[in-house]
Amino acid sequence: MGQLGSRVEQLGDGTVRVRLPFHEDFLRPGGTVQGPVLMGLADLALYAIVLSLIGPVELAVTTNLNCNFLRRPLPGDIIAEGRILKLGKRLAVGEVSLYSDGDPEMVAHVTATYSIPPDHAEPLEE
Repeated sequence: MGQLGSRVEQLGDGTVRVRLPFHEDFLRPGGTVQGPVLMGLADLALYAIVLSLIGPVELAVTTNLNCNFLRRPLPGDIIAEGRILKLGKRLAVGEVSLYSDGDPEMVAHVTATYSIPPDHAEPLEE
């Protein structure tokens, strides 16, 4: 998602806010933002939170992601606001609310679970 221009606007205390700038390529026929774009943004948002809490560890991976599409997003930037619901030794569970920029109505709600590798996992090289 980074190559798509997403920007982390806020990260800390188990929460995140990410902006995905609008691009015409995100639209499907009918003029709505594609579902995979929304799910990818939500996954990125929760991944950022998980790594901010456990450090840059390899193999922290998504094991489950559920997305409820609630309404059609407006053509424009998409905002992801996420938070961790539970951080354990082996699993992290979080949720993300997705919005069209400037619109208070949620367009999608995502929950996801991440597998956290054992303590002996090697950190990512910088």
